Parts: sequence; C-alpha cells; structure tokens
Amino acid sequence: MVYGCGAARAQGRKAAELLVFSRQKLVLLSVPKTGSTAYEDALAPHASMVVRAPPDLKHAPVFRYNRFFRPMVERFVGHDTAVVAVMRAPVDWLGSWYRYRRRDALAGHANSTLGLSFDAFVAAYCRGDPPAFARVGSQAKFLEPQRNGTRVTHLFRYEDQEGFRRFLEARLGVSVETRIRNRSPALALELSEPVRARLLRKHAADFALYDGIGPDGRYTPPAPPAPPGT
Repeated sequence: MVYGCGAARAQGRKAAELLVFSRQKLVLLSVPKTGSTAYEDALAPHASMVVRAPPDLKHAPVFRYNRFFRPMVERFVGHDTAVVAVMRAPVDWLGSWYRYRRRDALAGHANSTLGLSFDAFVAAYCRGDPPAFARVGSQAKFLEPQRNGTRVTHLFRYEDQEGFRRFLEARLGVSVETRIRNRSPALALELSEPVRARLLRKHAADFALYDGIGPDGRYTPPAPPAPPGT
C-alpha cells in the first residue's frame, strides 16, 4: 500500500520502507537487515510517498524499483532523482539474519535457525539451492544496476551512520533523529576458515561491492547483467 505524506504521519508507528522525497529528488531504498527502519520512521513524515506493503514492493530491490517505480518517479519527480541505499558488511549482514531467525516465534518453522550454529547457517547459505532458513538473498543482487542505467546513485556502509545521517540532513534539509528498532539479540558469531573461504568465493560480488564503497556515498557500481543468451 502507498501512502501520501499526511498518512505517513498518521501511521508513524508503522515501519516505513521505500520513501520518495519529490521536492528534494531523492528515493530511499530499504535493503533488509541494514538498520533502515529507524531512518524510515524518522523521515516518513517528510516524504511525499511512503510504501509500507506488500513486502515485495516495500523492500523493492533495484530491478523492481526500475520496473514499477522509476517510470513514475522520472515523470513526476525528475530524471535526476538520487537513489540512496545502505549496505552492511556481508558477514555481519548474514549474522543479523541468523540472529533474527533464532527468535522463539520461529521455533519449529522451516525458517528457524534455532539449534543451528552460525557456521552451519553460512555453509547452507553457500549451497546452490539453500534450505528455507538460509534463503535470504544477496545484497549485491538487491543493488544490481539495470541495463537501462537505473542504479543506486549513493551507497553508504551500515557502519558509516554519521556519514549517512550527514548526507540525509544536507539533502533533505531536516534534522534526523533516530531510535534503535528491530535489533536482534547479541550473539557471538564465528566462522571456520573453510566456510569463510567458501563464502568469499561464492559471494565475491557482495564483498567487492562493499569494499568499493567510499565516503559520502560514492562507489563504483558493477556492470549490469548481460542480456540473456550472450
């Protein structure tokens, strides 16, 4: 469901996901497990459009933004609209998913990681066809540029909260005050060397993308996927 600014204020306690700021020409994408909910809660009252549901739209990756939102944004906001996102260090990102799926509410569910070590979770994630509990996608795939040039224009590391906040405040002209939301319980995360090496090999694109992020959201996007059959 899509709300306008007034409804965003009225629904302020619900977690916003994809935000569009028309006057400032900015779109904020929500990469799962990157702490975006706190920023979205703080910024939803200032947004022109807030997408809260369904999940496939509120957590729209670049390819879905390109298909469903970009034509509207370019027509009514502008072709020079900035698209902003946050990326987390790959191992920490997987750790957040692992901890989140250990919660008691998932006990007995196929997605539960209760009774499973982090090492076993990551090993399962690296399979060609991961089991349900390890099927969490890829940040690199979420952020993958499209062949028509659509891409994230500013990408921030999760650990660079100060830089991300500074960018948002300068671009939006508002003070950004956040509260911690949806934090998973603290838990020691250890990987064996064979599993770490396999993760680095199987998901090299995630590590390369994260390592290429510079200050102020600057980064070098990877090449878009080749057309089918090439």
